[in-house]
Amino acid sequence: MDFAAARHNMVVSQIKTNRVTDPLVIEAMEAVPREKFLAPEQRQFAYVDEDLPIGKGRVIMEPMVLARLLQLADIQTTDSALLIGAGTGYSTAVLARMASSVVAVESEPDLVAWAAKVLTELSVDNAAVVSGEPTRGKPEQGPFDVIFINGAVSSVPEALKNQLADGGRLVAIVAEGPVGRATLITRSGNAFGHRTEFDAATPVLPGFQKQPGFVF
Repeated sequence: MDFAAARHNMVVSQIKTNRVTDPLVIEAMEAVPREKFLAPEQRQFAYVDEDLPIGKGRVIMEPMVLARLLQLADIQTTDSALLIGAGTGYSTAVLARMASSVVAVESEPDLVAWAAKVLTELSVDNAAVVSGEPTRGKPEQGPFDVIFINGAVSSVPEALKNQLADGGRLVAIVAEGPVGRATLITRSGNAFGHRTEFDAATPVLPGFQKQPGFVF
């Protein structure tokens, strides 16, 4: 299979046709080999327009949703970024093509090892995948200009919002039902602004599910 041609077709047919115009996003999606972050038996499906399961309740996010979220974050080449839920490292690699540095938090040890191995093989030297609790983030390495949550959440933890630098942006799919909304949170001093953009049926990241309420 010609993965380079499939990747180019993905950018042309799935990303550019869905209102993605940011040249940093387009270049990164064109450059990063999505197939490298999948098991060999899955690689033929690397460039389909859907989420791809990678185990442990995780997926590699649908290309269009990933691209539009990255565009929503308005990433600059000087930004420091925090990625929540690294999985096998694909979104980390894409973000690393755009930002100055990336810290990616992942709770599953085998996924940490997988992501670190592929990023090393691809010579991605401005990103680190670290073990940790995704809902906690990595406050000791913050604040961050950009926080990217690599999956849907029932709500954005305050602990993550508080790791934004002044002027920082956090993007996530916030899912209150089966379909979530792409959400941008911006920080100005101690105030946070919220904006929603588009619908996405992205699976919820483990650990970010809605907690059941009390029953009386």
